[in-house]
Amino acid sequence: MADRIFLTGLTFFARHGVKEEERVLGQRFVIDLEAGGDFRAAARADDPALCVDYAAVYDLVAERVQGGPFRLIEALAEDLAGSVLARFPVDYVKVRVAKPHAPLAGVFREAAVEIERSKT
Repeated sequence: MADRIFLTGLTFFARHGVKEEERVLGQRFVIDLEAGGDFRAAARADDPALCVDYAAVYDLVAERVQGGPFRLIEALAEDLAGSVLARFPVDYVKVRVAKPHAPLAGVFREAAVEIERSKT
């Protein structure tokens, strides 16, 4: 059983996509992130230095999403997961990348991918 933190609805303008016009014009991307580990020491000590800094996670996600570009949202999700696992004291991370304005014919809410990665 893991303790979990969540950052949801992180919205950024970026230039990712398979189609050239996506990389030229750009669009919104919405990121949901869940990360888990054992946060008991931070909770017991009530010590911010022992926990995962949400602001630092947000800054890392913003930097990676607004960088790139990636052709696939799968590649962006993989980059985010690896970056969070490498930098923060978490055992696993789940990342969902949504593209509300993907270039698809028809009516839809969003195109999205979700991946989960762990340090083990």
